[in-house]
Amino acid sequence: MSERLDHRGRRTALNGVVAGGSDEEGPGKLLSPAAAYAIGDGINAKVLVLNKLYMAIRVISARRAFSLLLRDLAEVIHVEDGKYLSYDYETWAEISELQRQFEPERHDWVRTVHFDIAAPKVIRLFGYDRMPQQRVKLNRRNLFARDRNCCQYCARSFPTSELSIDHVIPRAQGGVDSWENLVCACVRCNARKGGRTPGQAGMSLANRPTRPRRNPLISVRLGQEKYASWKAFLDNAYWSVELK
Repeated sequence: MSERLDHRGRRTALNGVVAGGSDEEGPGKLLSPAAAYAIGDGINAKVLVLNKLYMAIRVISARRAFSLLLRDLAEVIHVEDGKYLSYDYETWAEISELQRQFEPERHDWVRTVHFDIAAPKVIRLFGYDRMPQQRVKLNRRNLFARDRNCCQYCARSFPTSELSIDHVIPRAQGGVDSWENLVCACVRCNARKGGRTPGQAGMSLANRPTRPRRNPLISVRLGQEKYASWKAFLDNAYWSVELK
């Protein structure tokens, strides 16, 4: 059960978790006892970051988000019944006590030695007004997310380790690295196709490869109920979100 702490106590307890590790914990990295206690829970949940104009700019971990909140560089934006409510760190910690009692399943939770706090879904930066990046980066992670780990020739799903990136038009025939010419392919289909086009190999594509209008990893998360509040800030006809 969470203990009743004053505002300073809550900040101190959570600081021990936030300062105990980076966004990406490496093997063999030594953590503080507080950070080690929190690993595996909400400390690594994903948080949508807005600039001061309420435009989404990137996605970060809850650890990074709490670091910004504790330094008073950001506020929590909570979407409830179509309304945007803003909270500083102290108020969010108090609200979390009620959320823990009445709707614990709707949140990812960060545990400290003395209390639990809900990982925010959205935060807004006070001093950042740059426009979000509008081009989705072409990389292996985003390609797998766009194709949802599905081979684009046999239409079967595979673990990431069993997929490769295939050039629809092979490089030897003038194919380039682009969203429109790269697809996920399983080992068997990739070997069957070889250095040929799908037509030359007697194969067809399950879907026509296109450039996504927003980061495909964001689209995957929007399918999860707990990230529904992100939709209010994501206009896929206008911009895309950069993952950090």
